[in-house]
Amino acid sequence: MSIGGPLPEVLTDGRTEPADAESALGPVPYDSVDLASDQSFPASDVPPWTLGVEEPNHRVERDSMGEVRVPVHALYGAQTQRAVENFPIGSDRLQPQFIRALGLIKACAARINGELGALPAKLAADIAEASDRIADGMYFDQFVVDVFQTGSGTSTNMNANEVIARLSNTHPNDHVNRSQSSNDVIPSAIHVAAAQQIRNELLPAMEFLRAALEAKSGEFRDVFKIGRTHLQDATPMTLGQEFGGYAHQIRACAERVTSGLESLYELPLGGTAIGTGMNAPEDFAARTIGLIAQRSAIPFREARNHFEAQAARDAVAFMSGALRTYALALTKIANDIRWLGSGPRGAIGEIRLPGLQPGSSIMPGKVNPVIAESVLMICGQVIGHDAAIIWSCAGGNFELNTMIPLIAFDLLDSIDLLSAGSRNFAARCISQLEANRERAEALVEQSLAMAAFLAPEIGYDKAAALAKDAFETGRTVREVAVEKSGIPAARLAELLRCSET
Repeated sequence: MSIGGPLPEVLTDGRTEPADAESALGPVPYDSVDLASDQSFPASDVPPWTLGVEEPNHRVERDSMGEVRVPVHALYGAQTQRAVENFPIGSDRLQPQFIRALGLIKACAARINGELGALPAKLAADIAEASDRIADGMYFDQFVVDVFQTGSGTSTNMNANEVIARLSNTHPNDHVNRSQSSNDVIPSAIHVAAAQQIRNELLPAMEFLRAALEAKSGEFRDVFKIGRTHLQDATPMTLGQEFGGYAHQIRACAERVTSGLESLYELPLGGTAIGTGMNAPEDFAARTIGLIAQRSAIPFREARNHFEAQAARDAVAFMSGALRTYALALTKIANDIRWLGSGPRGAIGEIRLPGLQPGSSIMPGKVNPVIAESVLMICGQVIGHDAAIIWSCAGGNFELNTMIPLIAFDLLDSIDLLSAGSRNFAARCISQLEANRERAEALVEQSLAMAAFLAPEIGYDKAAALAKDAFETGRTVREVAVEKSGIPAARLAELLRCSET
C-alpha cells in the first residue's frame, strides 16, 4: 500500500533520485556553516555537510564511508542516499503523520538544547524553525527511505537530520541530532504519531459510528424480529435491541483503545542509544517531552524506565491488540448487516440496504452490501497488520527492537484504515438502513422458537412436541397450540404476547 508522494526513480547509472526533483527546492547555501567539526576529516576533503563536486544532475558528498552521488536538488544527503540505494525494496514509505511527528520531536529537542546550552541559541533556533516546517507537513517528498530498511529506523532519522540540516545550515549529527539517538527518537515518533491519529481521527470516527448505530436502535425500537443463535431461530427481540448491542460493542472497543493510549503517552526520548541518556544533558528528556506535550496538547510524559521503553515495543503491541479487537467487532457487525439484508426476497431481508451502485455486470437490479464488504476487507488488513506487529514486537534482542519501521507503518496504517472505514460505514451504510417491518414480524410468527414461551406453562417436552408438529405440518406454533396445547385461548394469547415485549 503506497502512502505519500512519488518515490525515487532509478537513473541510468542504477542510482536514484526523487521523481519530482525538478520541482523541489534548490540547494541551500552553506556559507555560514560552522566547520568546527571538520577536524575529523583530512584538510583536503570536503566536510560531509557541504555541497561537494557539482555534476549536471548530482552533487558529490562525503560521509564517514566515502563519496556518494546525491541528486542535485535533494535536500537530503549522503546517508539518506545510501539508504535509498541499499533498500530498493518496494514503494512504501513511512506516512506523513510519522514524518510530522518526527519534525515535532526535532523542533522541541532543538529548542531545549538551546535553553540548556547544548547548542548555541541562534543555531538551535534555526534548527527548530526548519523542523517546524517538517512538522507542518512540508518537504514530505524529501523523505525517500523505504519502510524495509535498517531495523532501528536510523535511515529515516538521518533522512530527517539531513533535510533539517540543509534547511538550517547545520550539521545533521552534531547539531540536529544533538542529545538524541535513532533508538529513542524513532520509537518516540511512533508514539506521538499514533496518539495524535487515535485522538484526532480514530476515536471521533468510532463515536460517529456508535452514534449512527444508537440512532438506528431508537428508530427500530418497535420492530419485532426473531433472534438467532447457531444460525437458527431463537427467541424474539426487537431490531432496536440488536442495533443497541452493536452500538455498545463500538463503545467498549473505544474504551479499550483509550486505555491503550496511556502507555503510548510514555516516550523513550532522552534515553539516547540504549536508555542510559549518554550525551544528553540533565533534564533534556523531561523538558523536551514537556514541550512536545505542550505543542501537541497531548499528555506525553517521560518513560518511567528508559531501558524498558527502548528495548521493548510492548505499548505498541497492546494498542495493536485493541485495534485488532475493534476490527473483530466491525467484522461481526458488518457480517450481521449483510445477513440481515440478504435476499432481499430469497433470504432474511429484515433490513433494506442502501442502493449505492449496481451490484452486477450481468444481473440487472442487483444491489450488494458493498460498504459492509469494504469494511470486512479493512478488518482483514488490520488483523494482518496486527500479526506483523506482534511478530515484529518480538523481533529485538537486549537493548533494542530491530523491526521498528514495519511496526510504525503497520500501526499507523491500521489507525488510518479503521478511521476512514468507520466513518464510511456510518455515513454510507448504517445511517441509510431501513427496517423491513412486515418481513421481520412475519418471521417471528413463523418461528418454531415461539414454543419457548409455552414451556413454563405446559413443560419443555410438550412444548417441543408442539414445535415439531408445527414444523412437520407447515403451520405456526400458535395454530398448533390452539388445537393441541389445552391452554385456554385467553391464556395462550397472553403467553404468546411475550414475543412482542
